[in-house]
Amino acid sequence: MKNLLKGVALAALMLAPGMAAAEVESDEPIIIVQNNWTSQLVLSYVVGKTLEDMGYTVEYAPSDSQLQFQAMADNDMDFQVEAWEGSMKSAFEKAVENGMVDAGTHSALTREEWWIPNYVLEKCPGAGSWEGLNRCAEIFSTAETKPKGRFVGPPADWGKNYADRVDALEMDFEAINVGQAATLWAELQSAYDREEPIVLFNWTPNFIESKFEGQFVDFPAPSDACNEVPEWGPNPNATGDCGAPHSGWLKKAASPRFAEEWPGAWAAVQKIDFNNAQIAAAALMVDVDGMEPEEAADKWMEDNGDIVKSWME
Repeated sequence: MKNLLKGVALAALMLAPGMAAAEVESDEPIIIVQNNWTSQLVLSYVVGKTLEDMGYTVEYAPSDSQLQFQAMADNDMDFQVEAWEGSMKSAFEKAVENGMVDAGTHSALTREEWWIPNYVLEKCPGAGSWEGLNRCAEIFSTAETKPKGRFVGPPADWGKNYADRVDALEMDFEAINVGQAATLWAELQSAYDREEPIVLFNWTPNFIESKFEGQFVDFPAPSDACNEVPEWGPNPNATGDCGAPHSGWLKKAASPRFAEEWPGAWAAVQKIDFNNAQIAAAALMVDVDGMEPEEAADKWMEDNGDIVKSWME
Protein backbone atom coordinates (compact mmCIF):
# COMPACT_ATOMS: atom_id res chain seq x y z
CA MET A 1 0.00 0.00 0.00
CA LYS A 2 2.84 2.39 0.85
CA ASN A 3 4.44 1.87 -2.58
CA LEU A 4 1.06 2.24 -4.29
CA LEU A 5 0.40 5.55 -2.56
CA LYS A 6 3.88 6.74 -3.44
CA GLY A 7 3.28 5.84 -7.09
CA VAL A 8 -0.02 7.74 -7.10
CA ALA A 9 1.67 10.78 -5.53
CA LEU A 10 4.44 10.75 -8.13
CA ALA A 11 1.92 10.40 -10.94
CA ALA A 12 0.02 13.37 -9.57
CA LEU A 13 3.25 15.35 -9.43
CA MET A 14 3.98 14.55 -13.08
CA LEU A 15 0.47 15.61 -14.13
CA ALA A 16 0.38 18.76 -12.01
CA PRO A 17 -0.56 22.02 -13.77
CA GLY A 18 2.39 23.59 -15.54
CA MET A 19 4.25 20.29 -15.89
CA ALA A 20 5.29 19.33 -19.39
CA ALA A 21 5.19 15.63 -20.26
CA ALA A 22 8.71 14.33 -20.67
CA GLU A 23 9.65 13.11 -24.13
CA VAL A 24 12.09 10.29 -23.59
CA GLU A 25 14.61 10.49 -26.40
CA SER A 26 16.37 7.18 -25.68
CA ASP A 27 15.71 3.99 -23.75
CA GLU A 28 19.44 3.58 -23.11
CA PRO A 29 20.13 3.74 -19.36
CA ILE A 30 21.62 6.88 -17.86
CA ILE A 31 24.43 5.61 -15.63
CA ILE A 32 24.67 7.55 -12.39
CA VAL A 33 27.88 7.33 -10.37
CA GLN A 34 27.75 6.33 -6.71
CA ASN A 35 30.59 6.90 -4.24
CA ASN A 36 31.20 5.70 -0.69
CA TRP A 37 29.92 8.59 1.41
CA THR A 38 26.39 9.16 2.59
CA SER A 39 25.22 12.43 1.04
CA GLN A 40 26.46 11.36 -2.39
CA LEU A 41 24.60 8.07 -2.17
CA VAL A 42 21.34 9.72 -1.10
CA LEU A 43 21.51 12.52 -3.66
CA SER A 44 22.47 10.18 -6.50
CA TYR A 45 19.24 8.31 -5.76
CA VAL A 46 17.35 11.63 -5.67
CA VAL A 47 18.66 12.44 -9.15
CA GLY A 48 18.02 8.93 -10.45
CA LYS A 49 14.49 8.73 -9.11
CA THR A 50 13.71 12.17 -10.57
CA LEU A 51 14.87 11.06 -14.00
CA GLU A 52 12.91 7.80 -13.68
CA ASP A 53 9.80 9.82 -12.83
CA MET A 54 10.38 11.68 -16.09
CA GLY A 55 10.39 8.38 -17.96
CA TYR A 56 14.13 7.75 -18.31
CA THR A 57 15.90 4.48 -17.60
CA VAL A 58 18.53 4.78 -14.87
CA GLU A 59 21.31 2.53 -13.62
CA TYR A 60 23.72 3.11 -10.74
CA ALA A 61 27.43 2.27 -10.85
CA PRO A 62 29.84 2.42 -7.89
CA SER A 63 33.16 4.06 -8.66
CA ASP A 64 36.45 5.19 -7.18
CA SER A 65 36.26 8.91 -6.44
CA GLN A 66 39.24 9.72 -8.66
CA LEU A 67 38.80 7.28 -11.56
CA GLN A 68 35.13 8.18 -12.04
CA PHE A 69 35.89 11.35 -13.98
CA GLN A 70 37.84 9.69 -16.78
CA ALA A 71 35.10 7.05 -16.93
CA MET A 72 32.63 9.85 -17.62
CA ALA A 73 34.94 11.39 -20.21
CA ASP A 74 34.94 7.97 -21.93
CA ASN A 75 31.08 7.73 -21.80
CA ASP A 76 31.30 4.69 -19.50
CA MET A 77 29.34 6.60 -16.82
CA ASP A 78 27.03 9.56 -17.29
CA PHE A 79 26.44 11.71 -14.21
CA GLN A 80 28.02 12.61 -10.88
CA VAL A 81 26.05 14.81 -8.49
CA GLU A 82 28.86 15.63 -5.99
CA ALA A 83 32.36 16.54 -7.15
CA TRP A 84 34.31 18.22 -4.33
CA GLU A 85 37.02 20.79 -4.98
CA GLY A 86 39.12 19.86 -1.97
CA SER A 87 39.72 16.24 -2.96
CA MET A 88 38.76 16.01 -6.64
CA LYS A 89 39.88 19.24 -8.34
CA SER A 90 42.85 17.83 -10.24
CA ALA A 91 41.08 14.69 -11.48
CA PHE A 92 37.97 16.72 -12.38
CA GLU A 93 39.84 19.34 -14.39
CA LYS A 94 41.97 16.76 -16.20
CA ALA A 95 38.83 14.85 -17.22
CA VAL A 96 37.22 18.05 -18.53
CA GLU A 97 40.27 18.49 -20.76
CA ASN A 98 39.64 14.93 -21.97
CA GLY A 99 35.98 15.50 -22.82
CA MET A 100 34.00 15.23 -19.57
CA VAL A 101 31.41 17.98 -19.15
CA ASP A 102 31.30 20.38 -16.22
CA ALA A 103 27.54 20.22 -15.56
CA GLY A 104 27.38 23.21 -13.21
CA THR A 105 28.15 24.30 -9.66
CA HIS A 106 25.91 23.88 -6.63
CA SER A 107 25.11 26.75 -4.25
CA ALA A 108 26.72 24.72 -1.46
CA LEU A 109 30.17 25.76 -0.29
CA THR A 110 32.46 23.01 0.91
CA ARG A 111 35.42 22.44 3.16
CA GLU A 112 37.44 19.26 3.70
CA GLU A 113 40.01 19.45 6.45
CA TRP A 114 41.41 18.19 9.77
CA TRP A 115 38.79 18.64 12.50
CA ILE A 116 38.73 18.54 16.31
CA PRO A 117 35.92 18.41 18.90
CA ASN A 118 35.73 21.62 20.95
CA TYR A 119 36.73 19.83 24.16
CA VAL A 120 40.19 19.27 22.64
CA LEU A 121 40.80 23.02 23.04
CA GLU A 122 40.62 22.57 26.83
CA LYS A 123 43.52 20.11 26.64
CA CYS A 124 45.38 21.95 23.88
CA PRO A 125 44.30 25.63 23.66
CA GLY A 126 46.18 26.26 20.41
CA ALA A 127 44.77 23.27 18.54
CA GLY A 128 42.68 25.46 16.24
CA SER A 129 45.81 26.05 14.15
CA TRP A 130 48.19 23.47 12.77
CA GLU A 131 51.14 24.91 14.71
CA GLY A 132 49.29 24.76 18.02
CA LEU A 133 47.95 21.30 17.25
CA ASN A 134 51.44 20.10 16.44
CA ARG A 135 52.79 21.33 19.78
CA CYS A 136 50.30 18.99 21.46
CA ALA A 137 50.84 16.07 19.08
CA GLU A 138 51.66 13.60 21.84
CA ILE A 139 48.20 13.80 23.43
CA PHE A 140 46.81 12.37 20.16
CA SER A 141 49.22 9.43 20.14
CA THR A 142 48.12 5.81 20.21
CA ALA A 143 50.00 2.54 20.62
CA GLU A 144 50.19 2.47 16.83
CA THR A 145 51.74 5.92 16.43
CA LYS A 146 53.46 6.82 19.75
CA PRO A 147 55.21 9.19 20.31
CA LYS A 148 53.62 10.81 17.26
CA GLY A 149 50.01 11.88 17.25
CA ARG A 150 47.47 10.02 15.16
CA PHE A 151 45.46 11.80 12.48
CA VAL A 152 42.44 9.71 11.48
CA GLY A 153 42.32 10.11 7.71
CA PRO A 154 39.66 9.35 5.10
CA PRO A 155 39.50 6.25 2.88
CA ALA A 156 42.58 6.15 0.66
CA ASP A 157 40.58 6.22 -2.57
CA TRP A 158 39.28 9.72 -1.76
CA GLY A 159 42.54 11.13 -3.06
CA LYS A 160 43.58 12.87 0.16
CA ASN A 161 47.18 11.99 0.95
CA TYR A 162 47.68 13.69 4.30
CA ALA A 163 50.94 11.83 4.88
CA ASP A 164 52.46 14.17 2.27
CA ARG A 165 51.16 17.26 4.09
CA VAL A 166 52.44 15.94 7.42
CA ASP A 167 55.88 15.49 5.85
CA ALA A 168 55.81 18.89 4.12
CA LEU A 169 54.94 20.70 7.36
CA GLU A 170 57.26 18.47 9.41
CA MET A 171 54.44 17.65 11.82
CA ASP A 172 54.74 15.13 14.63
CA PHE A 173 51.74 13.19 13.37
CA GLU A 174 51.10 10.00 11.47
CA ALA A 175 48.16 9.88 9.06
CA ILE A 176 46.21 6.63 9.42
CA ASN A 177 43.54 6.14 6.76
CA VAL A 178 40.31 4.31 7.57
CA GLY A 179 38.59 1.93 5.18
CA GLN A 180 35.22 3.64 5.04
CA ALA A 181 33.49 6.84 6.15
CA ALA A 182 31.49 5.03 8.84
CA THR A 183 34.74 4.25 10.65
CA LEU A 184 35.50 7.98 10.93
CA TRP A 185 32.23 8.54 12.77
CA ALA A 186 32.69 5.47 14.97
CA GLU A 187 36.14 6.74 15.98
CA LEU A 188 34.71 10.21 16.66
CA GLN A 189 31.77 8.92 18.69
CA SER A 190 34.01 6.71 20.80
CA ALA A 191 36.44 9.55 21.57
CA TYR A 192 33.64 12.08 22.07
CA ASP A 193 31.87 9.92 24.63
CA ARG A 194 35.07 9.78 26.72
CA GLU A 195 36.30 13.29 25.81
CA GLU A 196 39.55 11.82 24.57
CA PRO A 197 41.72 13.88 22.19
CA ILE A 198 41.08 13.09 18.53
CA VAL A 199 41.83 14.85 15.26
CA LEU A 200 40.24 13.44 12.14
CA PHE A 201 39.19 14.21 8.60
CA ASN A 202 35.80 15.92 8.29
CA TRP A 203 33.93 17.93 5.73
CA THR A 204 31.02 20.28 5.32
CA PRO A 205 28.19 20.08 4.40
CA ASN A 206 27.76 17.05 6.61
CA PHE A 207 25.53 15.80 9.41
CA ILE A 208 28.42 16.18 11.88
CA GLU A 209 27.76 19.89 12.44
CA SER A 210 24.31 19.09 13.81
CA LYS A 211 25.52 16.34 16.18
CA PHE A 212 29.00 17.26 17.45
CA GLU A 213 30.51 20.55 18.56
CA GLY A 214 33.88 21.14 16.96
CA GLN A 215 35.92 23.07 14.44
CA PHE A 216 38.28 22.72 11.52
CA VAL A 217 42.02 23.16 12.04
CA ASP A 218 43.50 26.10 10.12
CA PHE A 219 46.47 25.39 7.86
CA PRO A 220 48.29 27.82 5.54
CA ALA A 221 45.82 29.04 2.90
CA PRO A 222 45.88 26.99 -0.31
CA SER A 223 47.54 28.31 -3.43
CA ASP A 224 48.70 26.91 -6.76
CA ALA A 225 52.18 28.00 -5.72
CA CYS A 226 51.92 25.77 -2.66
CA ASN A 227 52.15 22.71 -4.88
CA GLU A 228 54.69 24.12 -7.31
CA VAL A 229 57.13 26.42 -5.50
CA PRO A 230 59.00 25.01 -2.47
CA GLU A 231 59.86 28.49 -1.19
CA TRP A 232 56.18 29.53 -1.06
CA GLY A 233 55.10 28.09 2.32
CA PRO A 234 56.40 27.50 5.84
CA ASN A 235 58.84 24.85 4.63
CA PRO A 236 61.15 26.33 1.96
CA ASN A 237 62.30 22.84 1.02
CA ALA A 238 58.93 21.25 0.25
CA THR A 239 55.75 21.68 -1.74
CA GLY A 240 52.29 20.80 -0.40
CA ASP A 241 52.74 22.72 2.86
CA CYS A 242 49.23 24.24 2.85
CA GLY A 243 45.62 23.40 3.64
CA ALA A 244 42.40 22.96 1.66
CA PRO A 245 39.99 25.68 0.44
CA HIS A 246 37.72 27.12 3.12
CA SER A 247 34.87 27.75 0.65
CA GLY A 248 35.40 25.19 -2.07
CA TRP A 249 33.10 24.44 -4.96
CA LEU A 250 30.77 21.47 -5.32
CA LYS A 251 30.15 20.56 -8.94
CA LYS A 252 28.16 18.21 -11.12
CA ALA A 253 29.82 16.25 -13.92
CA ALA A 254 28.47 14.52 -17.00
CA SER A 255 29.54 12.39 -19.93
CA PRO A 256 29.95 14.01 -23.37
CA ARG A 257 26.98 11.99 -24.68
CA PHE A 258 24.54 13.06 -21.95
CA ALA A 259 23.21 16.28 -23.49
CA GLU A 260 23.01 14.80 -26.98
CA GLU A 261 21.38 11.48 -26.10
CA TRP A 262 19.01 12.64 -23.33
CA PRO A 263 18.39 16.41 -23.81
CA GLY A 264 15.31 16.42 -21.56
CA ALA A 265 17.23 14.78 -18.75
CA TRP A 266 20.14 17.14 -19.38
CA ALA A 267 17.84 20.13 -18.93
CA ALA A 268 16.69 18.68 -15.59
CA VAL A 269 20.13 17.94 -14.13
CA GLN A 270 21.35 21.40 -15.05
CA LYS A 271 18.62 22.82 -12.78
CA ILE A 272 19.60 20.62 -9.86
CA ASP A 273 21.27 22.81 -7.24
CA PHE A 274 21.81 21.74 -3.65
CA ASN A 275 22.71 24.06 -0.77
CA ASN A 276 24.55 23.15 2.45
CA ALA A 277 21.41 22.57 4.51
CA GLN A 278 19.85 20.27 1.91
CA ILE A 279 22.99 18.13 1.66
CA ALA A 280 23.41 17.95 5.44
CA ALA A 281 19.76 16.87 5.77
CA ALA A 282 20.32 14.07 3.25
CA ALA A 283 23.29 12.75 5.22
CA LEU A 284 21.58 13.10 8.60
CA MET A 285 18.70 10.82 7.61
CA VAL A 286 21.17 7.97 7.12
CA ASP A 287 23.96 8.66 9.58
CA VAL A 288 21.77 9.78 12.49
CA ASP A 289 18.25 8.51 11.77
CA GLY A 290 19.44 5.14 10.48
CA MET A 291 17.65 5.10 7.12
CA GLU A 292 18.99 3.30 4.07
CA PRO A 293 20.23 5.74 1.38
CA GLU A 294 17.43 4.91 -1.05
CA GLU A 295 14.81 5.30 1.69
CA ALA A 296 16.36 8.63 2.66
CA ALA A 297 16.16 9.75 -0.98
CA ASP A 298 12.41 9.05 -1.01
CA LYS A 299 12.00 11.05 2.21
CA TRP A 300 14.13 13.91 0.87
CA MET A 301 12.02 14.06 -2.30
CA GLU A 302 8.83 14.02 -0.23
CA ASP A 303 10.10 16.86 1.98
CA ASN A 304 11.25 18.89 -1.03
CA GLY A 305 8.50 18.16 -3.53
CA ASP A 306 8.34 21.69 -4.94
CA ILE A 307 12.06 21.68 -5.61
CA VAL A 308 11.90 18.32 -7.39
CA LYS A 309 8.93 19.51 -9.41
CA SER A 310 10.86 22.60 -10.56
CA TRP A 311 13.64 20.38 -11.95
CA MET A 312 11.17 18.46 -14.10
CA GLU A 313 9.27 21.41 -15.52
